[in-house]
Order: sequence, then C-alpha cells, then structure tokens
Amino acid sequence: MKIGLALGSGSSRGWSHIGIIRALKRMGIVPDIVCGTSIGALVGASYVSNKLEQLENWINTLTKLEIAKFYNLNPSNNGLVNIERLKKHIYQYVTEEDSLIENTKTRFATVSTDLETGREIWHQDGPIIDAVLSSIALPGIFAPNLNRKKWLVDGGLVNPVPTSVCRALGAEVVIAVNLNNDIVGKHFKSVATQPNKKNYDKTKFGNLINNYKTTLFLDSDKLDKPPSYFETIAGAINIFQDRITKSRMVGDPPDVLLSPKLSQISLLDFHKASEAISEGEACVKRAVSELQYYINEKLQDHP
Repeated sequence: MKIGLALGSGSSRGWSHIGIIRALKRMGIVPDIVCGTSIGALVGASYVSNKLEQLENWINTLTKLEIAKFYNLNPSNNGLVNIERLKKHIYQYVTEEDSLIENTKTRFATVSTDLETGREIWHQDGPIIDAVLSSIALPGIFAPNLNRKKWLVDGGLVNPVPTSVCRALGAEVVIAVNLNNDIVGKHFKSVATQPNKKNYDKTKFGNLINNYKTTLFLDSDKLDKPPSYFETIAGAINIFQDRITKSRMVGDPPDVLLSPKLSQISLLDFHKASEAISEGEACVKRAVSELQYYINEKLQDHP
C-alpha cells in the first residue's frame, strides 16, 4: 500500500510540515510519495534529500534580522527576496546542487504555475533546486523562475494542497496538510505605529534594514489609513489561497486532512519555526484516531 503526503502552501506556516512529518514517523507512517506546493515543496525536498534535520536546526536559529538579510534593500520588479543568497542556503539545508528528482528514494513532485498560460505544472524529474524555486516563487515576494523555457511562479496559485498529484503518482492513501485554514483576516495586527528605537541596530546596514522593515511590516492602528504594503499582500494571498484550497478540496479530497492551527503566524514570520513545528506535531496528535482508521482500513483491503 502506497501512502502519499501532500504538503500544502502557506509561506512561513509551512515550517509546521516538519513537525507533521516527525509525528507521522513516530506513528510508523512513512510516506512512499511526497508532493509539495510552495513551502511544502521546499520542506518536501529537504525530506526526500535526507536533510530535514539540518533544515530544522537552521530555521530554529532564524531571527527577524537574519530573515531581513534575505530581502533586497532596493527591490526591483523581480521581487523582494535575494534569490542568489537563498540558493546558497537551499544547497546547504534542503538539497545538493546536482540532486535530481528521479534519483530520490521517495517518489517526489512539486507544483508550480505557468505565468503565461496559467497552467498547473508538475515537476517529476530534473534538478530538485529548479522544482523548488519554481514552486516557491510567490508573486511580489520572489522573482519568477525560468525553467524549461517557461516563466514559473508559485504553485499555490493553482493547487495549494497537491492531493491530485499524490494520487496521480500512485498513492492509495493520501494524507494532506492544509496550512490555509482559518487565515483570512488574521494578517491585521494591533501594533504600535512607531518602532522602538532603543532596539535599533546603530550600524549603517542596521539602519537600512530597520527603515526597510518599518516601511513594509509595521501595521497601522488607525482606521482612516489604508493597510500597509505588507498587510495588502498578506491579505490578498490569504484570501486567494483559502478560496482555491476549498475549491480544490471538493474535487480532490484526501483520505486524511491535517489542518494545523496557524492563523497567528503571518506570511513572513519565518522566525517562528519552533511554534509552527510544535503545532504540526500537535495537529497529528489530534488526528491519531482518524489516521489509524484509514491506514488500518486500507491495509485490510490491500491484498
């Protein structure tokens, strides 16, 4: 019996995938097929590349300042994230530079979107790095990724939870992870409009980072002011992922759906890894009975 694990999109909420994989393993559930969209593609690639522990150790050291270093201080139309810097960390904590999807012991695939046609693209072979960069290329945050003569962007635009991909690759039981449950409207936070200057880095680089974060990430507590740049992007992404996820679930329902409670984690809260991982583990514990039921039922039917 083949078990498929569909790791959904959800930006920083995706660190919960690590806790989910760990908790499933403790139950004796090891997927034969792993399919990921966006952050699910990145965590899934780390898992099939046997680097999940290294990835977890690294993300648990991330701070707001460390994350800010990945942003372009003078962003062009290509996106906010410095892709070359990100690649170095992907090679270290996710996959080797020359690793190919077809060489992984666990069947693996990622999902991206063709920016020109809007078609859903499945990456089932070729370099893992290209499959990951294509799948995580969230418009406005990442630059589109050129892959096989196509400009590709985040797979969450078309298939946020890739249950259908798992089934197409032969999974008889699909465990899916939906990171977009109960997130609409949760990106608005009540915070002070002015930063705490006592905590500012006094170096030239530190001031650039602080000014940049102030412009992008501080929310307004005044109703007569429009949402900030970051609030607008986060809100739009939350809305379309929530709507697309619900629509796709009707046509591609998994056998078991895991929905960690992550509404308190915003789009780029990558420094909250420990919190997300813990909730991933807790989510599996809440679903133990359902997981055991489906696994045992399929085993009885399996010759």
